[in-house]
Amino acid sequence: MSQANFLILSGDGINCERETAFAFEQAGGKAQIIHVNKLLENPSILESFQGMAFPGGFSFGDELGSGQVLATKIKHGLLEQFHRFVEDGKLVIGICNGFQVLTKLGLLPNHKKNRTVALAPNNHGQFLNKWVGMNVKTEKCIWTKGIESLELPARHGEGRIVFSAGKEEEIYQELKDNGQIVFEYTTDINGSYKKIAGLCNAEGTVLGMMPHPEAALYEATSRIRSSNPWDKTAAMKIFENAIAYYK
Repeated sequence: MSQANFLILSGDGINCERETAFAFEQAGGKAQIIHVNKLLENPSILESFQGMAFPGGFSFGDELGSGQVLATKIKHGLLEQFHRFVEDGKLVIGICNGFQVLTKLGLLPNHKKNRTVALAPNNHGQFLNKWVGMNVKTEKCIWTKGIESLELPARHGEGRIVFSAGKEEEIYQELKDNGQIVFEYTTDINGSYKKIAGLCNAEGTVLGMMPHPEAALYEATSRIRSSNPWDKTAAMKIFENAIAYYK
């Protein structure tokens, strides 16, 4: 087929859309930045895209909680279309604030069940801005094929994954058994349950993660640089996997 085309959502407070679009383009695909209001006005726009990204940022200033206002707007105007998009097997990624939106929409970990996952304030009460190590814990996720570990910048105040109270271990074990736990931090950075840094849906097509892969595509922007600044990092592989999925 022709180049896979990804919709990159933009809007009030989203601030990583250009970097995210650049990542898909560098991986060999196409990317088009579209404002959420334009999508709300014409939901059929979604049909022309093979995949979609919810970038990082602070949508609507994180008023009422991280990602809450954006998720509410989408719920009342686009949720049915997003469900159909996912059910058609199209790829979706939510990064940082985008991950928060995906959980509030119920698209992760399973849009057909009641919501069981949330992203709560970091247990140390501080905004986190540092490089973090992660290990890949599943072979199911389309986005992480061929990746074992990676180091990425994390920038969040509400990135602690929590499960429904009293059912934490039950939910965790179900997700683990289903291969839906994608990333675990190498150290405990924010109190996230079992150090979880990212989740996918049961089909492996929808990925939500807190750290920012779009910010570390090449060695030039890595914490520890190789001799060639244009060497690709493991983060680039995330976007290359998405493009390869449609070939």
